[in-house]
Amino acid sequence: MSDCFDQAFRLKTEEEKRGLNVATENLANVSVAVETLVQSSNTMFILLGAIMVLAMHAGFAFLEVGTVRHKNQVNALVKILTDFGISTIAYFFVGYQIAYGMDFLVGATELVESNGYELVKFFFLLTFAAAIPAIVSGGVAERAKFYPMLVASSLIVALVYPFFEGIIWNGNSVMGFNFQEWLEASFGAGFHDFAGSIVVHGVGGWIGFAAIIVLGARKGRYRDGRVVAFAPSNIPFLALGAWILAVGWFGFNVMSAQTMDGISGLVAVNSLMAMVGGTIAAMVVGKKDPGFIHNGPLAGLVAVCAGSDVMHPIGSLVVGAVAGGLFVFAFTYVQNKFPKFDDVLGVWPLHGLCGLWGGIAAGIFGLEAFGGMGGVSFMSQLIGSIAGIAVAVIGGFLVYGIVDKIVGIRLDEESEYNGADLSIHKIGANSED
Repeated sequence: MSDCFDQAFRLKTEEEKRGLNVATENLANVSVAVETLVQSSNTMFILLGAIMVLAMHAGFAFLEVGTVRHKNQVNALVKILTDFGISTIAYFFVGYQIAYGMDFLVGATELVESNGYELVKFFFLLTFAAAIPAIVSGGVAERAKFYPMLVASSLIVALVYPFFEGIIWNGNSVMGFNFQEWLEASFGAGFHDFAGSIVVHGVGGWIGFAAIIVLGARKGRYRDGRVVAFAPSNIPFLALGAWILAVGWFGFNVMSAQTMDGISGLVAVNSLMAMVGGTIAAMVVGKKDPGFIHNGPLAGLVAVCAGSDVMHPIGSLVVGAVAGGLFVFAFTYVQNKFPKFDDVLGVWPLHGLCGLWGGIAAGIFGLEAFGGMGGVSFMSQLIGSIAGIAVAVIGGFLVYGIVDKIVGIRLDEESEYNGADLSIHKIGANSED
């Protein structure tokens, strides 16, 4: 009787063990499935962001097409696409390694670990990096050589932009000095730039500032002591470019979270309010000028990038409104008072000055005292913003100055007069050209 009981007990115990093992195995399978789902969701999320920001480059193209004179429209389209191509090569082989330390020269099996999230993250951040030459392109339009500018773009994306990007977004040290750690220790918080008011737009705008000075003004821009205004060639194209940029900007800002669990509705609403604030301010200050009105929302969106995750929507509205008014005032003032500084699309006031304002504003309207979420420091924002400008200006003058000295980056007078379309690409925007 006792033997039968022991045998039955052993059978029951073994059955329970088997059941426990099955349950453990099932739990492990569920855990793996959940992890895979999370990884796949994050990969899809950041891929959609990359696609939206990629689409913004069409916005850059049409904004420039609509602003330049008719004889330079083809060149504007070609520059944005070829700049993106050369930027991809430069960032893939050099820039991304400098900023994040990732080397792509490994086997494909290693690259696709975690469902290829790191690869798609590269794609997403590449679209940011490639925005730098696209910004510069608008400032130096109508008078720049083709291949020398491509060389300069590759150097900017390979060396200058990722140098500052890595310091801010990856906490890189330079010669043993960690800028972000120093700011946090000194002022209680590091430099906060959620989506790139300074890292992308400020750097791009101030590199453009250097490029514009190196190239000089377009021929015929200054006659008999007066500035000659070259009217935009196509307002509908200009407006189309602005709309494409504005829509894509929500991928630029919201998806800077880079993972699903980081999504914030606050970023979306803050982006919206800044966009509206910039539009209304540009309408009022710019006296209903369509060029100003369509650049106003972009000014607001540039400024809100840095603090879009920490500011209150009303604060974002104010930041956007200041940016919209700042763009109109600065563009008008510079064009009239400094004729040798020929910024065709106004990239320096739009990206450079509004980006600077956005970096500093995050340290004001991100504070709890102004309805923000806190975790930012005004001094860190001020110092970080100035540091970004310094890197951009020094890097811009070095790159464009050296390329200009070696091969020259300015079209000759006859080519500029005939237009970049015929001089460089041997074809006009329309068949009758």
